[in-house]
Amino acid sequence: MKKKILALIISTVMVASFVIGCGGNGTTGTETSDAVVVDTADINEDDANGVQETDERDISDIRIGVSIGHTQEERWQREIEMFRAFADEYGFELLVQSAENDVQNQIAQSENLIVQGIDVLILQSIDADAVSPIIETAHAEGVPVISYDRFAMNCAVDFYITFDSFDVGAIQAQFVVDMVSSGNFIWLKGSPDDNNAHLVADGQRSVLQPLIDSGDIHIVMEQWCIGWDPMEALQHTENALTAMNNDVQAVIASNDGTAGGAIQALSAAGLNIPIAGQDADLAACQRIVEGTQTGTVYKPLWKLNRAAMELAVALALGEDPMTSVDLSLGEWTTLYNGYGDIPTFNIEVTPIDVSNIYEILIVQEQFHSLEDVFRNVPREEWPGNN
Repeated sequence: MKKKILALIISTVMVASFVIGCGGNGTTGTETSDAVVVDTADINEDDANGVQETDERDISDIRIGVSIGHTQEERWQREIEMFRAFADEYGFELLVQSAENDVQNQIAQSENLIVQGIDVLILQSIDADAVSPIIETAHAEGVPVISYDRFAMNCAVDFYITFDSFDVGAIQAQFVVDMVSSGNFIWLKGSPDDNNAHLVADGQRSVLQPLIDSGDIHIVMEQWCIGWDPMEALQHTENALTAMNNDVQAVIASNDGTAGGAIQALSAAGLNIPIAGQDADLAACQRIVEGTQTGTVYKPLWKLNRAAMELAVALALGEDPMTSVDLSLGEWTTLYNGYGDIPTFNIEVTPIDVSNIYEILIVQEQFHSLEDVFRNVPREEWPGNN
């Protein structure tokens, strides 16, 4: 692809500002590299005189790479479709890889994307602490990296696009304690290698800890679910129910998948107790209207997806990334990843239960259809039939 001179100048300045590498040489997030100083006076003077030295780079010339950790959950399949729809709409090339929960595979796939000449990499990391080789390789080739949904930790990733995971956890726990504020609780956390899981757990703890300290709540099992695996949630719940002889009053789960695994174990034991998730997966929404899951947290994936794509295109075209993302989607802040303060675009989330699932997910967001969500509910009980 032919590089336009103006885009190269802007790209050179941006790349010079990136900290190459991810802490392998013991540098800190405050260290700066030798910057390339570009005097734009000549460029501006030429433009004023009507001399057009370069053309703007056309969006059809850019290539965006996307590395997804896996496609086992419904949401990631949706998001790949969104990425592709955006690329088709604006006419640029999109290269997508899914590592299927293999860290080394993700590293190899990402390096392959870089070799193929991508301009920007959008990275949804499997292991937040294992992606530094990807960042190093990308920066060596002048490719900025956007951490997508899961924060790349302890490395010089360039941008982060995310939801408020702390708020997600607080909402989940609040759903449960609003129904049951005492008794024996099972606490199922997400994957320990995902920084979001820790943020979700912190949010959950912010609600639970006062009740734990008062003695109202007893955590009878607290376990991580590696890979957010529903089967791990199922097994942990079964073990806790056996140990407690089914004397459990609530479950704190961390996403809809782990909630689904726990609900399977609870159902087998003849229990229907409060539990909430996140992602608004179809199966979870069906459980909510059927009465076996208390709630979920809706994360507007289209906002996350579009913000990432707008940012990636801006970087590829040499435009100002901070002003190129639609602020109606979220807001800019910074988050520390153990290496430095990373420019972060944060998107709000929404609690969903049986009281608002129809209005928000079906009518307003059109995230699921009425027929799909209420499939297992008698038609006379569907919204609008009363």
